[in-house]
Amino acid sequence: MPIIQRLIAAYKLWHEYVQHFPRHSRYTLGGKIDALFIELIELVFIASYLAREQKVAPLRKAVSKLDLIKLLLQISWELRDLDNNKYISLSELLDEIGKMLGGWIRQFQKLNPAYNSGVGK
Repeated sequence: MPIIQRLIAAYKLWHEYVQHFPRHSRYTLGGKIDALFIELIELVFIASYLAREQKVAPLRKAVSKLDLIKLLLQISWELRDLDNNKYISLSELLDEIGKMLGGWIRQFQKLNPAYNSGVGK
């Protein structure tokens, strides 16, 4: 599945970068970002195996986790724990993943208009 491959690529990149975080941030902010990445991968993986009508809820949770990762990466960049190039390369991958998640959710909303009215949430 392409989205899972992208998530794994983003996590591998992150895993490489967190090793160079300052010690005071590696186990706090870095640890939180790492845990969120794992939760995000887990949610997308689970959603890929669920029945069509059950996929939207975990996908929406995945979008929330992705947004939180982006926020915490921005904070780590502002704290200078992550340099510009690393921040940009991760951000580009995460933006692409976000578009893929959004497309997946829209696909289910087209198939079942009840998701738009809040019934399928």
